[in-house]
Amino acid sequence: MNYKSVFRSQSLRVKILKLLNWIPDSLMLRIQYRIKMGYWPSFKHPKRFTEKLQLYKMRYRNPKMSQCVDKYDVREYVEGKGLGHILNELLGVYNSFEEIDFVNLPNQFVIKSTTGGGGLNVIVVRDKQRCDKEIIRQQIASWNIHTLGMISSGREWAYKNMPRTRIIIEQYLEDSTGTGKLSDYKLMIFNGRFKLLWVDRDRYSNHHRGFWDENLNFMPDVYSDHETFTTPPELPDNINEMIKVAEVLSADFPYSRVDLYNCQGKIFFGEITFYPWSGYVKFTPDSFDIKLGNYFTLYQ
Repeated sequence: MNYKSVFRSQSLRVKILKLLNWIPDSLMLRIQYRIKMGYWPSFKHPKRFTEKLQLYKMRYRNPKMSQCVDKYDVREYVEGKGLGHILNELLGVYNSFEEIDFVNLPNQFVIKSTTGGGGLNVIVVRDKQRCDKEIIRQQIASWNIHTLGMISSGREWAYKNMPRTRIIIEQYLEDSTGTGKLSDYKLMIFNGRFKLLWVDRDRYSNHHRGFWDENLNFMPDVYSDHETFTTPPELPDNINEMIKVAEVLSADFPYSRVDLYNCQGKIFFGEITFYPWSGYVKFTPDSFDIKLGNYFTLYQ
């Protein structure tokens, strides 16, 4: 069942889920998993990565997670790990659109919400002189605003204790081609060890995604929810340094995904997330879900 085809409005879906907040996580996550994946999960004997992510939501409680999922507060966490040099330049943090000082911003910048919005709450401004501020205001107004204590639609515990959504503006980044395109390097770390890399390219236009194993071998036959590369892009020369950075940032957790950028050989921090896809993604082949699950030890 494709529930989005039934309830096309995102705001309506959010309202319905809020009305169902009284349902216990254990039941709600089973129902959501069945709707989105097409079969019931096993919580008693989980084997799949997607099943274990549901248990991660329900049972793992580390207060550092709430700091890490906030796009502003995570900066202090990264600095505390001795990696402040990989933070992108922060141009401002605001509580509302009206507070944004456009006059003193550079010609290019990126606007984000501190709660992420599944990667959708991003506005890239490549030319301030030509941008429509009213459209930007409307886009920001459409973002779902999180408040302290709010239950996320996917029952993702780490978001419950984060502060109210704010707006941050960061330096605009692009790769060496100057085309405005930027690859996202997403490193999956299990119990402090790198196990999987995926790369997203042209995310907002011609989105392609590819997977590499722990030995950095490209896996052409592994797919998720986007077309893979016909010819895989070359990985950065300092990819092993990126892996070390990701392992340092993930050392406190059984599992996390660290997103990094690489611009002219310089590493930039993107985000840390704990529940990719909220645990609702179908891999091809299906056995890949189980392979990732084998890496995931929930309790040490």
